[in-house]
Amino acid sequence: MDRDTFQRAAALSDTLAARWFAPVSVAMSEFSINTAARQTAFIAQIRHESGGLTQLVESFNYAPAALTIFSRVPASMRATLGRHPDEKTVPPERQKEIASLAYGGRYGNGDAASGDGWRFRGRGLKQITFRDNYLACGRALGVDLIANPDLLATDDTLAARSAAWFWSAHGCNEAADKGDFAQTTRIINGPAMDQQAKREACYAAAKTAFGLA
Repeated sequence: MDRDTFQRAAALSDTLAARWFAPVSVAMSEFSINTAARQTAFIAQIRHESGGLTQLVESFNYAPAALTIFSRVPASMRATLGRHPDEKTVPPERQKEIASLAYGGRYGNGDAASGDGWRFRGRGLKQITFRDNYLACGRALGVDLIANPDLLATDDTLAARSAAWFWSAHGCNEAADKGDFAQTTRIINGPAMDQQAKREACYAAAKTAFGLA
């Protein structure tokens, strides 16, 4: 994969292509994302997960109606916690509360009061989430992500490696080998298949760039 192919596959500006080509290429090599089938699916998914390789930290800037995606955020609290009509962005303290409720008590996180939902919110090109995943990822990459979770948002190499680690460790290479892009979404985002149409559009663009369309 050369830089031009990568840029077209991920629909990046020249600046973003220059920033991400080396970290993503090295990460893909490290974790055996080494065929066109694997690379197109991987690039499509990280493009979607990171807002076009621009968002390395999960946002909880949700309108009240959108908070229905988090079953652990009570319906009675959505209007209060969500973005108010006079706000452009949900203030950080309310975003923390949303994250703590949504992710508390799951996959190694403490309860909502612990703050782990916010501490271990999505980061990196894949949006690694939950304490258990940070722990496993840190061990695989040789860094302490429990003490320093923000490394996945501040170090481009780790942001890319964390995504490639998750992809490889959870069977996405094998799904890509079978051409089962939907299965990579289920692995990454769960059975709800969040925004699959948009992911499929990213996948089609990547395949076109690689000459697979």
